[in-house]
Amino acid sequence: MRFRLLKTILILSAAAPVAADFAFAQVPASAAPEGGVETVLVEKGERRLQLLGADGTVLKSYTIALGGDPLGHKQREGDGRTPEGRYTIDWRNPQSAYHLSLHISYPDQDDTRRANERGEDPGGMIMIHGMRNGLGWLGSLHQYVDWTDGCIAVTNAEMDEIWRLVPKRTPIEIRP
Repeated sequence: MRFRLLKTILILSAAAPVAADFAFAQVPASAAPEGGVETVLVEKGERRLQLLGADGTVLKSYTIALGGDPLGHKQREGDGRTPEGRYTIDWRNPQSAYHLSLHISYPDQDDTRRANERGEDPGGMIMIHGMRNGLGWLGSLHQYVDWTDGCIAVTNAEMDEIWRLVPKRTPIEIRP
């Protein structure tokens, strides 16, 4: 269903934005900001991911797509929600089915305990990633629909930049 909606959006979209996104995706990502990324901040309601420096300064900001049912904290596998809370970027996957991916350490002990109390699987494999391999040409069109299974999606060019700037063990805070 979500992919059918995405397909409809693509058909109705003008060719110019797609061509522009494709052209700009070929431009190399900008240089790393001085001081380095200390924290990743995701504001689900604003559909925004920010890379923050040591003093909380916003170094970079990106528009994101989320899970298909983004309101509220992730409760279980398959609920289409993106978790909320404080986690860590705990591993990187250069061979992802999506253009690069950074794994978020969900579920933590509290998430697992709450799911177990309900007799449910908390889920996992929550990532920051680019577009599904082969669909990078969609560019920023992906932002018009929450289409992931609970992950945080950006364009491929943005993911290249995030991949370069965010090291393993970087804290991530995901807010409602």
